[in-house]
Amino acid sequence: MSTSGTDQVSLSYATCSIGSPSSPLPEKLSALSSAGFTAVELAFPDILSYAASLNGHDVAPDNYPELVKVAKNIRQLCDKHNLKVMMLQPFANFEGWPRGSKEREDAFKRANGWSEIMTAVGTDLLQVGSTDTPNDKLTTSHEDIVADLRELADLLGTRNQRIAYENWCWSSHAPTWKQVWEIVHAVDRPNIGLCLDTFQTAGSEYGDPTTSSGHIEESTAPTTELLTQQYIASLDELARTVPADKIYLLQVSDAYKPLSPFENMTIDGARPRALWSHNFRPMPYRGGYLPIEEMGRAVLKTGFRGWFSMEIFDGGKTGKEQPADMGPYAKDAMASAKKFLERCAAA
Repeated sequence: MSTSGTDQVSLSYATCSIGSPSSPLPEKLSALSSAGFTAVELAFPDILSYAASLNGHDVAPDNYPELVKVAKNIRQLCDKHNLKVMMLQPFANFEGWPRGSKEREDAFKRANGWSEIMTAVGTDLLQVGSTDTPNDKLTTSHEDIVADLRELADLLGTRNQRIAYENWCWSSHAPTWKQVWEIVHAVDRPNIGLCLDTFQTAGSEYGDPTTSSGHIEESTAPTTELLTQQYIASLDELARTVPADKIYLLQVSDAYKPLSPFENMTIDGARPRALWSHNFRPMPYRGGYLPIEEMGRAVLKTGFRGWFSMEIFDGGKTGKEQPADMGPYAKDAMASAKKFLERCAAA
């Protein structure tokens, strides 16, 4: 399909991707609105931070009655800044807990609570990540994961809400777009689709922070040229096989090549690709090296013309740099988003 018609694509920004965790949410929203973004992915930690500022004390993450009140206030803030809450994120460690376990019961309590927050803040979309296995209690059984997500889809469906299922590149059961698509297809519910991500896909199929080259160097792709061919073939398959209406958004960011390879083990409890994701993701054209435009083009070729959303975690090449001033940074992000969209559409 053609990549024309990109004037229909809307630009969003994740609230966790500007300022610092302590930056006031109203200031984040003001900066993003002034830069021209029309929607935000609302990050749950920003809800907790704003709740603490309103109440003068921390609010527990499972105090849903109080968080619903805060969410209504956030909706008013967004209305004031002409911003839509496009999605609530990130809902993690949901699928795969054993049936009858306390962890599974807690996961569904959390789902109910987040669903109430979604209603209050005015969004119908919940991002669910294809999470890793935090301990040996979780299963990676395809059938169990499908069953859990089907149950979640049915739960959210009672409130006309949807799941945007995302491949996280450090996931133990679905690190690639194709694996999450196979799961979404098997769930077979009208209210579950894909949250695609330039970093997560390029980071699972092309990049590798544990190698000196920054590329996957496994025997299946012994050279960068062959790796690139395999990556492009994968994206060609995405463009041919995924229906546009099953893509709910594309998140956009790049990655820095680490100054030295990460050890192939957990770092502060995080797998190498998880650490890479959390601290080394600049906006496009700011020093990254992953082939992210190819992902954008593939998504447009499906006919998708929905949200392109900037999700950036830029700690610089050391992963430890302080965040930039929010106003100019938001304007730079808008320029980057527009350039990315134009370059993807021009191919």
